[in-house]
Amino acid sequence: MNTNGNIYTVIYTTVVVVVVAAVLAFASETLKPKQEANVKADAISQMLTASKFFEKSELDAMSNDQILEAYKNVAKSAVLVNAEGQECGTLDLAKLEIFTTGQLKAQDKNIKAGKEVTLPVFVLEKDGQKVTVLPCYGAGLWGPIWGYVALGEDLQTIRGAYFDHASETPGLGAKIKDDPSFRAEFEGKKIDFNSEEAFSVVKGGVPAGVENAVDAISGASITSQCLGTSLNNWILAYKPFLRSASAYTEPAEVEEVADSLSVSADSLAIAK
Repeated sequence: MNTNGNIYTVIYTTVVVVVVAAVLAFASETLKPKQEANVKADAISQMLTASKFFEKSELDAMSNDQILEAYKNVAKSAVLVNAEGQECGTLDLAKLEIFTTGQLKAQDKNIKAGKEVTLPVFVLEKDGQKVTVLPCYGAGLWGPIWGYVALGEDLQTIRGAYFDHASETPGLGAKIKDDPSFRAEFEGKKIDFNSEEAFSVVKGGVPAGVENAVDAISGASITSQCLGTSLNNWILAYKPFLRSASAYTEPAEVEEVADSLSVSADSLAIAK
């Protein structure tokens, strides 16, 4: 065959393309289980970090199998709830089912569009302490940001948090993940559904007495604002569930009860 002819060139190019495609496909299928295992272990590690049941340094030193085993030991339930706060499904703990960032992205779109949602709720328990871990997802400055917030048994007080990102600026927006002191600001803060925002990340310092906010990262105001928006959107999406699952009582409800008691007392006085 004439190696300088067009036919040879076409055949040679086709063979090379087919071989390379076959090698890439084989490599992709071979590595896929490992990649999925890494993704699952990373997400679970983030949840466990938020729960404060494990230190991040402790989890970083674990293998994937050790992280999964640690999760098995503390995971009590993993359910799905809808926009009304009602349970609409479960995640199989035996199979260590979680929500990937892709699934969180899909739900974030539904939240923003006001569509029906299916949101995961993870309940973890260790040494008699129980936490409820909720995810969040949204757009950062340069790409998606996401994370987990762990609530105490009152479903209002934040026990811990952990956040991650795809491409925020190193040393600035990336601090939502890399700076432990930023995550520590969330500990002990409270969700407040009676406030204009259930939770926020504010620039310039948190006003005295405000419990449902943390200070923004210096030099990363846009990423901080994006994180605050994402947190607030997701917390509000979980509001029906959190309200129905907790013993929380709105001040308005307390006032109604007080008014009722006042009326009853006045009625008794008149009757006398």
